[in-house]
Amino acid sequence: MENMLNAQLRDYFLRYVVALLCILTAACSTLPDVSHLSESVLQVAATGNGQSNGQDGAASRLDNMAAMEAAATGSPLVKGNKVTLLFDGPETLTAMIAAIRQAKSTINFETYIFDQDQLGLQFADLLIEKQRSGVQVNIIYDSVGSIGTPSEFFERMHAAGIRLIEFNPVNPLKRFGRWQWNHRDHRKILVVDGKIGFTGGVNISAAYANSSLFRASRRPNTGASAIGWRDTHVQIEGPAVASLQLLFMQTWGTQFTEDLPDLNYFPKLAEAGNKTVHVLSSQPDSDYSLYKAYILAIQQARKSIHITTPYFTPDRQLVDALVAAAKRGVDVTIILPGVSDVGLMYHAGQSFYTQLLSAGVRIYQLQIAVLHAKTAVIDGSWSTVGSANMDIRSFLHNYEANVIVIDDQFGHQMERAFREDIRGSKQITLEQWQHRPFSDRVKEWAARSLGYWL
Repeated sequence: MENMLNAQLRDYFLRYVVALLCILTAACSTLPDVSHLSESVLQVAATGNGQSNGQDGAASRLDNMAAMEAAATGSPLVKGNKVTLLFDGPETLTAMIAAIRQAKSTINFETYIFDQDQLGLQFADLLIEKQRSGVQVNIIYDSVGSIGTPSEFFERMHAAGIRLIEFNPVNPLKRFGRWQWNHRDHRKILVVDGKIGFTGGVNISAAYANSSLFRASRRPNTGASAIGWRDTHVQIEGPAVASLQLLFMQTWGTQFTEDLPDLNYFPKLAEAGNKTVHVLSSQPDSDYSLYKAYILAIQQARKSIHITTPYFTPDRQLVDALVAAAKRGVDVTIILPGVSDVGLMYHAGQSFYTQLLSAGVRIYQLQIAVLHAKTAVIDGSWSTVGSANMDIRSFLHNYEANVIVIDDQFGHQMERAFREDIRGSKQITLEQWQHRPFSDRVKEWAARSLGYWL
């Protein structure tokens, strides 16, 4: 519990510091105009998807979704993958450790937080063991996310032969002339032997080592200290793993450091399943493909939009898209935190409640557990799991990675997880929200004014 509180205090403090520094030093960039994205890609997708004629309705619908997304983002989707939904921290960490133990040649690992706690030490010891056995281990950790971790923790791994990069160091002297304080690596990527990939929201911290509240509550002798953060990850096998590997390599290349050892990071990958996958990234001054994919899916939604996000400071276009969907009869339901690790983000998110509730959007707050999952499922077929929050920072300032899966079966699993979270949440109604204290409204206004930099 002490480690969890320390992590919360660290992130709370860093959000304030980052916001202040960015206000003083950063130039304001903006997200692209995507208000008419759906209309602009409809014709392109229809022209390029003529092969769907003769297919059954479900297959044709999924192919049309894939074609539109490819047209919007400028990158193709990859078929033939096996995708495993990892519901929470323990399920994720167990799968990752198992994959690392089986590694034969390479382990590429990218994370925002790498704590020196019981879990972090377990991971470090295992990675050192694999390096000494002849497996090349390469690690990228974010300087801000891991700011509380002693340098000796990483030096021990480096001494064992592991290659490590501190992404965009906080200390400007470590990257003189190339200091980019506001650009953080928020990705969580693990690729083993170029064949098994993981991504999502789970960091390497003891806060994630315990089960989510709802599953923990079903087990005997579970106290408050055993309740961890609620998060989600995915494991991928098949051709799409190469896309995750490429993201890692590209991030490594941005850091002006030594090249990676010349090894076979991209083995030939056979089909491993029937899932169509799109690995999308977000980074500063990019083509904003992840943002475009989110907007397009919301604009195209016909039945349901179910979103889970811990940090909610969207831009005007994203809010407008959600409001428009609710007004055309789509079930728009968002799960947000009832308990947050970052007060500024908590109040900034609440500043949008009145507008959304008035339009018919349903809002739930997850209780007790700290929400950290970044997921969405739209029309039961378009699903995403990744590191990107639904906020301006994720889409504009951070390095993020999300996996999009276009598949009814996987969508059903996502819906089941969403319903499980709903059962542990409290609904916020417009009537009760209008009676909140005036002091809360002041906090919301103040926090929203910093939304661009949070």
